[in-house]
Amino acid sequence: MSENAYAAFIPEIWSQKLNAMLEKECVMLQCVNRNYEGEIKNQGDKVKIITPAAVTISTLDTGSISYSELEPTSMDLVIDQKKFFAFKINDVAQVQANTDIMEAHLKNAKQAIEEVQDAYLLAQHANVDAGNIVGSDSQPVTLDKSTIYEQFVKLALALKNSNAVTAAKRPWVVINPTIESYLLQSSEFIGAYKVADETLREGAIGRIAGMDVLVSTNLGEVSDKYYVLAGTNDAITFASQLAKIESLRDKDSFSDLVRGLYLYGAKTVQPKALAKMVVKVPV
Repeated sequence: MSENAYAAFIPEIWSQKLNAMLEKECVMLQCVNRNYEGEIKNQGDKVKIITPAAVTISTLDTGSISYSELEPTSMDLVIDQKKFFAFKINDVAQVQANTDIMEAHLKNAKQAIEEVQDAYLLAQHANVDAGNIVGSDSQPVTLDKSTIYEQFVKLALALKNSNAVTAAKRPWVVINPTIESYLLQSSEFIGAYKVADETLREGAIGRIAGMDVLVSTNLGEVSDKYYVLAGTNDAITFASQLAKIESLRDKDSFSDLVRGLYLYGAKTVQPKALAKMVVKVPV
């Protein structure tokens, strides 16, 4: 077989399809902003983000006006996460498989990328402003069906007190399946089917304390603790610079080689627009 068995699967189409799948189903991609992605794609693998300084308001009483020196801060958003997949498919396997074999492999690649990317974005909980943490590593919160609403209200309140929540900035909260099991037993939890005509994020299971609830298995146990991450889309900026998929013929066997490259990076640009809860793992 001299012709590439996957010639019909044009790499550019693969790339576009993989990105579309990630956009639709990846949990944390719904919880970030991509404000600087265009600049990174056009100019390179880094962009400097300038944050304006706070402006002080004074009372005019003597007729004189003093001017304060504003000092904006800056930070770099760097595309420093370089992930790839590479696999080989034997010609015999391709002949014996159904015609959707490449679609199946694409879905597996998507799932693998999601796992790594979600874990990376959820790790931004380390950048939460110190005043927006419910519980602590030394004194984690104990949750049960009777106390869970009270603790989630504290989480939502931390965001409101930081002025992160407005009418145009609805907060989200990401939990793991264990905490979901407690939440589903809380009478205050509003299931997705009860939210009426209010729009939830895709994949959200409902709402608690005004926050859209999403579930991710990537918030696993860490040293006998779970983390719950909440925030608004202003908090974390995400950008991906290049996603490329290509196929080529293996010169040493009757096989085709498929490989994909996915580059991305994130930055917590507004730590006060994030909040987290440290939860004790039940015994």
